[in-house]
Formats: sequence, structure tokens, C-alpha cells
Amino acid sequence: MEDSDKCKLVKGIPFIQKIHNMEAIEKMYDDFEVRDKDVIIMAYPKSGTHWMIDIVSLIYSNGDPSWIKSVPSWKRSPWIEMKSGSEIIKSKKDPRLFTSHLPVHLFPKSYFNSKAKMIYIARNPRDVIVSFYHFIAPFALHSSWSAFENFFESFLQGNVVYGSWFDHIKGWLPMRNSEKFLFLTYEELHQDLKANVEKICGFLRKKLSEKEISSVLENASFQAMEKHRLENNEPVIHLKPIQLVLMRKGICGEWKNYFTVAQMETFNKLYQKKMEGLDQDLFPWNQC
Repeated sequence: MEDSDKCKLVKGIPFIQKIHNMEAIEKMYDDFEVRDKDVIIMAYPKSGTHWMIDIVSLIYSNGDPSWIKSVPSWKRSPWIEMKSGSEIIKSKKDPRLFTSHLPVHLFPKSYFNSKAKMIYIARNPRDVIVSFYHFIAPFALHSSWSAFENFFESFLQGNVVYGSWFDHIKGWLPMRNSEKFLFLTYEELHQDLKANVEKICGFLRKKLSEKEISSVLENASFQAMEKHRLENNEPVIHLKPIQLVLMRKGICGEWKNYFTVAQMETFNKLYQKKMEGLDQDLFPWNQC
């Protein structure tokens, strides 16, 4: 994907000029100060970011859903690379919660010398392709992307917004042995939300009672999240009049309804090549 009136490349990564703060992204690596008490939610797009924002928000509010019902996610945990996002973050008091989809080589270098904690959530890339395809359509970034097979090919080549899924996850994975980095998957959250909420609590050093944990689980369900967004009429900042689907189905394995046999074979071949040498036990979708 090349520079256009809709997208711009920053160090080889495409961003949408309408919603991304291009100037901030270009300077962010050197200029943005990550603080020791920051908590960062990191993910490639369409990997469960909003779900994790609500989970962490609920943990910090001890299971009380008032915060997620009354304050939209982009204010509770702003995207550092979005327009006004970095300014909202800078104005927040410690401990700050913020979000990003940035690849490792564009993220502020100050993070790596700080005590800030990062939660990285990954998802089956096959499902990411399907969800990303539906999400990106309203932007009309590329005329051919109205057809799934064309978006599929662009995704495999890394010619989509935020670049290659493979490069993103492989760039951040070396951090997984750090005590300030927690690697989770969308599929594991689905399989056992309670165990993973407790793991996140331990990582954040937040001690919740059983009653508070139960409230987190209740209010972090897909149905509850959808209801909360309707109740507070949550807008998506900077995107009017575009209507985006932030949460569609919240399921695993939908890719099976989209991939042809040939696409499945093409994807599997590339996946094996790109992910060779990594600990495959980290990725529960390999069993799907």
C-alpha cells in the first residue's frame, strides 16, 4: 500500500490519515515519555482490543461497571497513535491506561527502559483477516477490497493498515519473558475467562474478591459490552460520518465460513514459513 490521500506510510507501515496522528507517530519513538506506572494494552487490530480494555477497566474499578457504562473506551484507554489520543494520555494522572496497535519499531523507546506494564493480546490471524475485512470496508481505502479474496491477498502481503500481522506478533514476542509483559490470546479468554482475569489481576498486582471477580466476568461478556456501548451511545472519535463495526460477533473460528480450500492452503503454507522457529504452544489456534 503506497502513500495516498487516504493513507500514509511511516517507516513502511500504512496509516489512515483521517484518524491517525501522522506527525505524532513519526516523532513518537523518540519523543513520547512512557511512565513507570503506565499500563498499556497492545494488539494487532481486530484481536480483542476493546474486550481487553473493558476487562482491565473493570479490574481497576474493582468490578464496578459504572466506569465502562459512562466513559467510552477511547477516553478510558486512548490509542496513542490516534488523533488527540496522545494528548489525552499526556493529560491523564498516574496510573495511566492506554492502548496501541503500533509495531515494536514505532512504539516509544522509553517503554523499554521503564517499569510500565504491557498486556499483549493475540488472535488467530485467520479470524483477524475476516474481522479486519469487515472493519476496514467503510474507509474505502482500496477499491478492490470490497472483495474478500483481494483483502485476503493484501493481508498476507502485509499491505494493510498497521502492516504485517506476522511482523507485529514476531516483533513483540521477544518481550514475553519480561515480568512487565503479559502475552494472552483471544482464544484463551474465550476458553477460560475467569482464569485469565485472575492472571491479569496478578500481573497488575490488583487483589479482587470473588464477588468483584464475578462482576468483572459478568460485565466483560460480549452481550454486556454490547449493551454498555448502546446505553452510553459510545461514539468513535474522529470518524464521523463513517460508521464502524467495533464489535461484530466476538466468536472464534468464523474464518471457516470465508476461506476457500485454496485460501486455507495458501495461508497455512505462509503461516508455517513465517512462524517457523517460534514456540507453537503459545498459539492455541494451531489446534483449530
